Amino acid sequence: MFDRLWRFLDDRLGASRFTRRAVDKSFPDHFSFMLGEIALYAFLVLVLTGVYLAMFFEASTQQVTYNGSYSPLRGQTMSAAYASAVHLSFDVRFGLLMRQIHHWAALVFLAAILAHLCRVFFTGAFRRPREINWMVGVTLLVLALINGFAGYSLLDDLLSGTGLRVAFSLVESVPLVGSWLAIGLFGGNFPGRIIPRLFIVHVLIVPAAIAGLLSIHLAIVWRQKHTQFRGPGRRENNVVGSQLWPTYMAKSISLFFGVSAVLTLMGGLFQINPIWLYGPYRPSAVTIASQPDWYMGWTEGALRLMPPWEIRALGYQLPNPFFPGVLLPGVTFAVLYLWPFLERRFTGDHAEHHLLDRPRDRPVRTAIGSAALAFYAVLFVAGSSDVIAHTFHFSINTIIWVLRTALLVIPPLVGWVAWRVCRDLASERPLESLPSAPEPVSVDS
Repeated sequence: MFDRLWRFLDDRLGASRFTRRAVDKSFPDHFSFMLGEIALYAFLVLVLTGVYLAMFFEASTQQVTYNGSYSPLRGQTMSAAYASAVHLSFDVRFGLLMRQIHHWAALVFLAAILAHLCRVFFTGAFRRPREINWMVGVTLLVLALINGFAGYSLLDDLLSGTGLRVAFSLVESVPLVGSWLAIGLFGGNFPGRIIPRLFIVHVLIVPAAIAGLLSIHLAIVWRQKHTQFRGPGRRENNVVGSQLWPTYMAKSISLFFGVSAVLTLMGGLFQINPIWLYGPYRPSAVTIASQPDWYMGWTEGALRLMPPWEIRALGYQLPNPFFPGVLLPGVTFAVLYLWPFLERRFTGDHAEHHLLDRPRDRPVRTAIGSAALAFYAVLFVAGSSDVIAHTFHFSINTIIWVLRTALLVIPPLVGWVAWRVCRDLASERPLESLPSAPEPVSVDS
């Protein structure tokens, strides 16, 4: 029966020819190419744990009285969303484990996307003909940020509620349309009906968009073939590495189980986001050392470092939060989307590239990327300014002014050092001339 079915498909779809080409396809062996797969497998863990959590979570702001097993909150009035999250943590079998695996997977997912994006940037893998895939990758980063923020905002605890209040103010700061936009998104004045809307965004709309873009991303990689680092036998028109079957497939499946195992261990051994300690959201209260997850820390730091400036002209006002909370992220992602075309414009390089650059061979690009990372690293640290001041017994104003100065000094300094180091290293022997031990490889022309 199976033989007849296979022949039927093969006669009509050419399945055997496609399968033969697929299993013979080669993939580079460098470890950095696995960063994208780590992101993919973290996303799969997110989907699996998210399905489990969705069966017990109630995305509602209706006020209820908590009568669960966590005694410090028993008898308190809270939203149904927060009550169901606490119930999931203490009264549902595997509930807390799934919550923590899900949260850790979200952090790893974003970290892997960011690391992958940096690898692509510093090695020049975004150049022609891969500009479309670069923009797909940047869009995946944006969607991951949105979904991460939506996910931890659903719980309606004091920490996430504070973050949602900040988000409402940022949307409201958009010139001309901010008030209508905020009321439209939140369904009225804060808090409105944002929790049920975020639930649909978090579990349906954004995951579907991420899954679709991941499929497009992988299809483009398959069609255009992988880039590879320069080395013996590597040319612009071939790929040297392991065949898809069985070598690369075995490595990839092993990586999936490894990522799943590590995330499960982290979920079981390392506590994260203990919402029962924060309590339900109250507009009049803010948690001590209130901070978002790491991937939103740079926006928090930008809000804290922004001087108290506002612009008023022609009867209109640009509120202070607009500049660090809306304009800076907008410029950041606009530059990321346009970078392949900006670099082509200023370098005049319109050729196709399938061999990667070493960062040392592109001092200007490496310097710009290093300076940008330093800039956002300072903003990230600034997001913890209150924790730093409390821990080391410094004045918060002193910390803010030190970090404002660092934001102006450190990025140019890091960029200049990276440029000098790259210029010095580029004078060494080229990689192609270095001897290398023979290794079993597959060549896909």
